[in-house]
Amino acid sequence: MSKTIIHVRFAPDGSVFEIGERPTNLSTQQWFTKLSARAGSAFESLSGGRGVFRLTGEEIAALKASTLQ
Repeated sequence: MSKTIIHVRFAPDGSVFEIGERPTNLSTQQWFTKLSARAGSAFESLSGGRGVFRLTGEEIAALKASTLQ
């Protein structure tokens, strides 16, 4: 099963200033918090204030749908 990579970029203070696949009704920090709570094991820290979530399309769709409730 193929995975989609959601890129995250952090500011020097640790806040999220850029993240992929973000639903329009959430801020960058809210989307990161939701992903971390529900799919934290899929997160990988990278150097340079970056990180990635590796999730299937179905997992991303379910997470996005849960933001509408």
